[in-house]
Amino acid sequence: MRFTLSEDQQEIKRTARDLLGTRSTWEKVRTNADAARYDDALTRELAELGWPGIAVGEEHGGQGLGIVELAALLEELGHACATVPFLGTVCAALAIEHAGSDEQRATWLPRLASGSARGALATPGGLAPDAAGADVVVVVDGDSATLVEGSAVEPVAAIDPTRRYGRVAAGGDPLTGDVQAAVDRALVAVSAELVGVAQRALDMTLEFVKERKQFGVPVGTFQSVQHKAAQMLLDAEAGRAATYYAAWAADADPAQLPGAASIAKAWTSDAGRSATGSAIQVHGGIGFTWEADVHWHYKRAQLDAAFLGGGGAHRARVAALAARDRERVTA
Repeated sequence: MRFTLSEDQQEIKRTARDLLGTRSTWEKVRTNADAARYDDALTRELAELGWPGIAVGEEHGGQGLGIVELAALLEELGHACATVPFLGTVCAALAIEHAGSDEQRATWLPRLASGSARGALATPGGLAPDAAGADVVVVVDGDSATLVEGSAVEPVAAIDPTRRYGRVAAGGDPLTGDVQAAVDRALVAVSAELVGVAQRALDMTLEFVKERKQFGVPVGTFQSVQHKAAQMLLDAEAGRAATYYAAWAADADPAQLPGAASIAKAWTSDAGRSATGSAIQVHGGIGFTWEADVHWHYKRAQLDAAFLGGGGAHRARVAALAARDRERVTA
């Protein structure tokens, strides 16, 4: 079994890191967040590159790749804290492709894959990323889901100003396919973004503690700081391993996906909050100021962690799945 990305997948990830490093600078993140807007130029460029449709089937206008490739992109978008409506659009596309009717797929997937339409995934009354201004929203309620027009969204000002959030009630055109399979793929997508968030928090912290000095020595030499950094590394690496395993399962072994998706979301929900909180603490007094850019990732981690269920909810689901499997074996 291969435990690393293929050469093509690594190239996708490298290309995304390089592009976002120049297009989604902290200056642009701050400017767009302060203006409560998305980066339209970057959004168009990602659409031209085919990113929104990377995991959408070729028959629906996408690139026909897999969830692993999508996870690689989302990790880098999370790392850059990019101000683009990408997560909501790809989650809506995943839901419609895996649970929608032929008519719903034909109507929405080509538009979502090309970036000419924006989408979002929501729970009834829940805070949904990229919902405000979306053209279509898939509302998931347990094992059922409905498709509603974006006009039904109530915009909400959230603590994360790098995105436009909204709430929507259930109702609309029902999806008749396997809703849970669609949601599990969306869980992998959110987890991948959280991996990028945790990794960037670690990267920024390591850069800071190498330069910041107290008592004439870098603070990175202090044991307490090293312990924090080690835990942040564990947060990021374990989350990455769980997430990419779930992404592989979605593409290659769907029977393993439910448990793998919840394990990934449980870990990354907690790890995203922990790593970004530690980053602020290790930055010291400046970490609690608006000028320290670590707060952007901290805020995004809070919303991503709660979206589609937090760590506790998914640990409970993993336990329930394990108990069910045990009953089947002993029956």
